[in-house]
Amino acid sequence: EHHLKWGPLVHTLPGPISQSSPPTMHLGKYDFSHVDAMVDFAIHHNLHLKGHVLVWHVTSPPFLEDMSPTQVREAVKRHIFTTMNYFKGRIKMWDVVNESLAADGTLVENVFYRKMGPDYIEQCFRWAHEADPDAFLIYNDNKVEGCGAVETNDGGSCSSSDRHNKAPIQAKSDGFYNLLKDLVEKGVPIHGAGMQAHFSAGGTKHQRPPTPAMVKRQIRRIGELGLKVNISEMDVRISKLPASADDELKSAAQTQIYQDILSAALSEPSFDGIWLWGFADRHTWVKNFYYDDAPLIFDDKYQRKESYVGVQNALKTLCPGGRVGEMMGGESTQCFLEQDVDENGNAWGEGWMQPEPKEDGNGEKSGDSTKEGQ
Repeated sequence: EHHLKWGPLVHTLPGPISQSSPPTMHLGKYDFSHVDAMVDFAIHHNLHLKGHVLVWHVTSPPFLEDMSPTQVREAVKRHIFTTMNYFKGRIKMWDVVNESLAADGTLVENVFYRKMGPDYIEQCFRWAHEADPDAFLIYNDNKVEGCGAVETNDGGSCSSSDRHNKAPIQAKSDGFYNLLKDLVEKGVPIHGAGMQAHFSAGGTKHQRPPTPAMVKRQIRRIGELGLKVNISEMDVRISKLPASADDELKSAAQTQIYQDILSAALSEPSFDGIWLWGFADRHTWVKNFYYDDAPLIFDDKYQRKESYVGVQNALKTLCPGGRVGEMMGGESTQCFLEQDVDENGNAWGEGWMQPEPKEDGNGEKSGDSTKEGQ
């Protein structure tokens, strides 16, 4: 999860970031030993590889803040060329830039934005293509998986007042699309888009999971730009469902999200793959960064969960225009991929989806965030 990121490669040498590790100015000194072991294992077992990630402000070396704009530009270019050239021929697909967007769809003013300017994303993709012309290059971001209501003629904003038809953070989803559209129109060598899909079954507002129809619409309009789309970091948290929710309901909610979201994605020709952010609950990042949870498809003892069957069922669909659903105690809750309700008026996720919090005295809702990563 961390070993191929810039900071761990040159700052903590190597491994997960440690707050006690002293900084180093040895910009040319890389330790690829841990990554080599994982890459060699994957190649030996004929597994697909994706490099994550070349440029992400959260895990970049802290000494970038002390450099001049010219020095930062040179350091970023050197890092991209060093890393991609080392793995050329072994890693053929890369997340080039990660999480550059704020919740309002604008660029976060991170160290790269401040030092290199708003065109730093474009420049990073051009350097990556120069370093390895044969590599498949991806832009990756979170909370961008859904597009609400009906698309406009120009493929832009999709909005609706109905909570089942409005994406959780519509502005960021639109910003994601518009960023990709701008890069394509400029002739930037970008080939794909990654939508992280860190979902919470009990989430509200910006944490609310998008419906399958929203995901399908977002993939469709990005695909119309000529890009491939992947779900890049999927997991489904269940601990924020109400205390009244029993294990059966939690499992059903998690399984429905995995199955229906993936089924919807697979129904779009531009969708080209899914990565889960871990494979067993025993080692999920959620426990280290947030709280105790069980968001993956294998449990703490590496046994298959119902959500595993949900992913399996989704992979069996592979049928454009198909239907998703049939969960919740065996009762049919199928939904057309183009809609958020079925023919009986039942909304997707009705058995577990949480109501939005009430507005406070100032007409605002609590618990929102504009620039947080997950």
